[in-house]
Amino acid sequence: MTKLSLNDLKDIRGKTVLCRVDYNVPLDEKGAVTDDKRIKATVPTLDFLVKAGAKIVLCSHLGRPKGKRDPKQSLRPCAARLAEILGGTVNFADDCIGDKVEAMVAAMQPGQILLLENVRFYAEEEKNDRAFAEKLAKSMDLYVNDAFGSAHRAHASTHAAAEIIKKRGGKAAAGFLMEKELTYLGGALSNPARPFVCILGGAKVSDKIAVIENLLKIADAILIGGAMAYTFSKAQGFGIGKSLVENDKLDLAKDLLTKAQGKRFMLPLDHLQATEPKAGATTRITDGPSIEDGWCGVDIGTQTIERYRKEIAGAKTIVWNGPMGIFEIPEFSKGTFEVAKAVAENKSATSIIGGGDSAKAVKKAGYDKQVTFVSTGGGASLEFLEGKELPGVAALSDRT
Repeated sequence: MTKLSLNDLKDIRGKTVLCRVDYNVPLDEKGAVTDDKRIKATVPTLDFLVKAGAKIVLCSHLGRPKGKRDPKQSLRPCAARLAEILGGTVNFADDCIGDKVEAMVAAMQPGQILLLENVRFYAEEEKNDRAFAEKLAKSMDLYVNDAFGSAHRAHASTHAAAEIIKKRGGKAAAGFLMEKELTYLGGALSNPARPFVCILGGAKVSDKIAVIENLLKIADAILIGGAMAYTFSKAQGFGIGKSLVENDKLDLAKDLLTKAQGKRFMLPLDHLQATEPKAGATTRITDGPSIEDGWCGVDIGTQTIERYRKEIAGAKTIVWNGPMGIFEIPEFSKGTFEVAKAVAENKSATSIIGGGDSAKAVKKAGYDKQVTFVSTGGGASLEFLEGKELPGVAALSDRT
């Protein structure tokens, strides 16, 4: 990795560290955290900083409060859950800037942790406002970003704050979670063990255009599933019935198909079609790639599952972003879950799951512990696969 990591930081005892984490977690009606995976993922970084004697100031967003204070989107429950996980005290500031916060930071002792209130309670956060970032970074000696899931956003807490601390002579380093994300995803794109198989699903071709174009130059095979497959099918002249389709992207789909000629760019051989995309609907497997009028595609079919399984079994590097169908509905989950099983069973491959719905699907299928790495960033991993430099990564200090 070309960016500075935690292990590169020296003499940090007594230093105040602004650590950007991703505690954008689901809360129940009573405000309790219902899924603490993202909080637990930051523990290695926090343990390191605590043992090193740093004063750790955490900042994060939660939800989309659109620049207004909303008690339902407070990070206070995250402070309570983090304290339970660490078995210690985590202090909480009911704001992220201002005199009260500065006083709390000034009173901190080495090894203590303070979580600031939701940075998105200020509209300036998403505007990457420098004046707001100056207030956020006030009194901070070092910056650590452990929030890969937010690294594709040029916001004050992910970008401007790091730049400000660097300008003052401080370092901006990747936390252990961020480092792991960059190591696995970066390795897959720069020097993958081959064959390198990429599995792409989800609803929209438009979301994956740049990813497909980039991966056509790198991957040995690309396996397509999800509703995006129906746009490709229509572009090829196959029937799609009443399936979800992006009619305004048919020319783009045709262009991608042209670019993919001579490549192992695999589209479904058959589909699971249903009378409605709802639980309890009548279903049957299509006879070939066309979907009948009056029916809609909801999953890949049995021939496609077998073809994809064989391709995955021979891979040495696997990257998966996007489900094969409407996996949330049990009757339509087989394709996604069988792909998850095939990925998990290939123990000789490095398997990387690209966050978002892919991560949910692998967990729901029961294979999340059997793959090499599950990314914490859906949108961030997608942009990384496009070959883009993420603002939150670009802002980190370079290794010298």
